[in-house]
Order: sequence, then C-alpha cells, then structure tokens
Amino acid sequence: MILSQHFRSHEFDSADKPGTGDKMNLMFISKLEQARTYAGVQFRITSGYRTKAQNQKAGGKPNSAHLTGHAADIFCIESNQRYHIIRGLLQAGFNRIGIGPSFVHVDDEPGKPDDVIWTY
Repeated sequence: MILSQHFRSHEFDSADKPGTGDKMNLMFISKLEQARTYAGVQFRITSGYRTKAQNQKAGGKPNSAHLTGHAADIFCIESNQRYHIIRGLLQAGFNRIGIGPSFVHVDDEPGKPDDVIWTY
C-alpha cells in the first residue's frame, strides 16, 4: 500500500511479519513525509512497526513507540546525511529523536516526554 509520496507500507513491516507496515500511524507517516521533503535526502527505513517478539529481539523497550506505529529508524552512517535528516525531522515538528551509530530513530508517541534527543 502507498502511504505517501516517498513511503510504501512494506518499508515499515516488522521483520517477522509481512504486512504489518499497514499498522503505521498515518499522522506519523505524514509528518515523516514532510521531514523527508525538508531534509532533501532519501530516508531508508530500517525499522518501523514491530511485533512484540520483533521488538524484544531488536532490544527495544517494552513500551517502544515501534509497537504502536509511531516510530521509525532511518539508516544513516554519514555525518552530513545525519545532519540533513535531523534538521528535516526538527523542521517537521518531531521532538523525540535518538541517534545510533547507523540510524536515526524518530517517534511521536503520545504521552512520552517531548523535546528530547538521546544516543544509543
């Protein structure tokens, strides 16, 4: 299924269950699309929706935003690309960002603290 101009639901499938990308929150996807436009670089999704089993396998927290379709991990290993991704996410209004060695995590899970950036 086409979620937006640049994203298809299969990109967000849990690694252990095809078709689960359809469970992504559409407001999150809309905001992610806007961030991608602002960033001007491709967003390659490495993790979107996760089943409980996949979340545990990935080392995710029990209350991970991936479980509700409010999170994505974007592949990134170059500092300039990371800058553009983060800039785009902030411009789109995201305020929950995690920075890992090979990805940028973003989520907008309701009820979680705002205005946070963390590292893995």
